Amino acid sequence: MAKRILIVEDEEKLVANLADKLRAEGYDVFTALDGERGWELARQERYDLIVLDIMLPGLDGLSLCRMIRNDSETADVPIIMLTARGMEADKIVGLESGADDYIVKPFGLGEFLARVRVQMRRPSPDRIAKSSELSLGDLRLDFSGRRVYKGETELKLSHREFDLLSIFMRNRGAVLSRHWLIANVWGEDFLIGEKDKRSERTVDVHVRWLREKIEENPSSPRRISTVRGVGYRFEG
Repeated sequence: MAKRILIVEDEEKLVANLADKLRAEGYDVFTALDGERGWELARQERYDLIVLDIMLPGLDGLSLCRMIRNDSETADVPIIMLTARGMEADKIVGLESGADDYIVKPFGLGEFLARVRVQMRRPSPDRIAKSSELSLGDLRLDFSGRRVYKGETELKLSHREFDLLSIFMRNRGAVLSRHWLIANVWGEDFLIGEKDKRSERTVDVHVRWLREKIEENPSSPRRISTVRGVGYRFEG
């Protein structure tokens, strides 16, 4: 079955170009020209990826991104943000709103497709635990259902947060560099056309989100510790 992509973008020519290119690659593509329609479509169907412009009429892209992340039915859908803004602060705001990647206009279709493939990629079979579950302390990962429980409470994690937590739990006690995490969670292609600093910042943002969900006190984390100048270590 072809994977489904939703594009929410108000530039009709760009929408048409992206949709044509994606369909030529074998994807099923759906489009919306404003945030309200995008939100309506996002809740009606299940998508494998949402491509979302920040500057939209009515409901803006950042607000829509947060709404998608806060809804249990859509929280784990990968999101690529499109915008004409290129300042580092704007990229950080987009990532902190819940985006998995950020592309600045104008961009080449080749780069766009590479980013799409990165987001479509799931952990390879050799990195999936043989057991359908993995437990450490009061945390339990259900790989078949991609669900996470803390005690008896189910946590709502995005697909990227789930992949990151599973990597941490399978490598408990090891110091994992940001570059290693990028390669094993996002994939090496995530570095295409971007500086390592941007990618490392993405890791830091996702670790912060994860801490907010699994730590008793996120401002003083005990499960995921920072190893200054290197990366992170999962303590359990």
